[in-house]
Amino acid sequence: MPAFGMLATLEEALRPSGIRLRGVVSFADGEGPALFDGGGARSVVLLGNAGGSIWPAFSQWRRDHPGDDPLDAWSKAVIGPIAEALNATPFYPSDPPYMPFQQWAMRAEGLKASPLGILIHPTYGLWHGYRGALAFAESLDPENLNIGERSACESCLEKPCLSTCPAGAISSSGFAVGPCRTYLATAEGKAGCMTEGCAARNSCPIGTAYRYSDAQLRFHMEALFR
Repeated sequence: MPAFGMLATLEEALRPSGIRLRGVVSFADGEGPALFDGGGARSVVLLGNAGGSIWPAFSQWRRDHPGDDPLDAWSKAVIGPIAEALNATPFYPSDPPYMPFQQWAMRAEGLKASPLGILIHPTYGLWHGYRGALAFAESLDPENLNIGERSACESCLEKPCLSTCPAGAISSSGFAVGPCRTYLATAEGKAGCMTEGCAARNSCPIGTAYRYSDAQLRFHMEALFR
């Protein structure tokens, strides 16, 4: 199947889930990850959410599939059959062999890390994520997916994320998980960030139209606290 047809087929298959094509990484011979048949990948298509795009489908699935790590389980339930149908090798951020998803995303979409550790997108801001990737033996043309080098944080003068964290867990040197989790266990933390979402993340002025719903924010905060 031609590259354009493969990407179009993949996009259509993912549409009901809200998972989107997030970029393509192309590899030289011997550079890509191993495929299920032992060969080397020539391209990897990153799959993920833009804003709350996956929340309706995931929420509906979750009601009928209780259990641990439901988002990871749902991602595999959606992506796995599509990978098999397209003869692709699936990879997931939660599963070994652990793949360099952030490096792939930087390479595919030209993104940079924010002080929170989340890659910041020029359109979606901090409201996006990666749910998996499909590796192909074929070289797929990434021209229509890649967005080039972007660094929204460098152009942000006020940088409110560095001053709004009530736990002081965010600084120019990065995100300190320990102080964050300690704060979330307090009454103030439970009434604030655990309920309304990370204060530093909420303060970012980029991509506010893609902010997660309150229900999705609570879901991710509970996962962080665990």
